[in-house]
Amino acid sequence: MTTTVNTTHATASTFGVMVRTGVVAAVAASAATMAVAAAGHAAGVSLDMAGAPIPVAGFGVLTAAFSLLGVVIAALLFRFARRPRRTFVRTTVVLTVLSLVPDVIADAGAATEVLLMLTHLVAAAIVIPAVARRVTA
Repeated sequence: MTTTVNTTHATASTFGVMVRTGVVAAVAASAATMAVAAAGHAAGVSLDMAGAPIPVAGFGVLTAAFSLLGVVIAALLFRFARRPRRTFVRTTVVLTVLSLVPDVIADAGAATEVLLMLTHLVAAAIVIPAVARRVTA
């Protein structure tokens, strides 16, 4: 007697859960970065870069956009990588470190640069683990 197991449903379900988790994490990261930016601004940190103010909502919009790009990366790795979770974590950690470079060289005060870097790290701390947990090993 032979048995055939259909894993398509489980894989599709896992993929859907990963995407939904990524979207929820992106929303949470957006809210968190706006909260960090608002708290920093309330504490007296300037949100001006190159003489132009960065709106608090701008932190949320850019966080959502780049977080969703991370979900797309996870989806591609889910489909094509031999070890998608490990590849996703390594890729996103490198991208997070690279995202700090423009903050360091920005035309802004030191406190503003630190605040910008903090928002990147907060977003990464929310999105990367949430999505990585849902990407198959």
